[in-house]
Amino acid sequence: MKPLFGSVVLDVACRLSVPFIILFAIYVIVHGHDSPGGGFQGGTILAATFILIRMIRQDVKPWGLDRTGALVLACCGLLLYTGIGLLSFLFAGNYLDYGVFPLPLEAGKIRFMGSFGIEIGVSMGVTGVLVLIFDALTEEDSQDDKPGEPT
Repeated sequence: MKPLFGSVVLDVACRLSVPFIILFAIYVIVHGHDSPGGGFQGGTILAATFILIRMIRQDVKPWGLDRTGALVLACCGLLLYTGIGLLSFLFAGNYLDYGVFPLPLEAGKIRFMGSFGIEIGVSMGVTGVLVLIFDALTEEDSQDDKPGEPT
């Protein structure tokens, strides 16, 4: 088991602040179409939360988000974004034209739901990609070979 980075004080501060950071990220994602913010900004805040946990507690992968989980999260975000865009084609609309969806709602609410789906997809993609970038930058060299030796 890897030792903690820092001290018990950092660990407790991380545990206390993470729920509030996640709550703020959700707020930024939900209110992104009416105010500054949105999927990209909320995704970076969520990624910063995962990175904070990984820096303070190196022995814990938060919520199972290892490399494979981050890649799956990024791909699911891309699929959600693309799927909503292609779904509008099926209903004879333009790409990302949410108003053509045949839902029993008012036109404004249909557009809200489509925009909200896009914001969620973008935040999932950004979170996954930033966690993957962090993993790639902090990866330890696992090769025991010396440079110059054939493998």
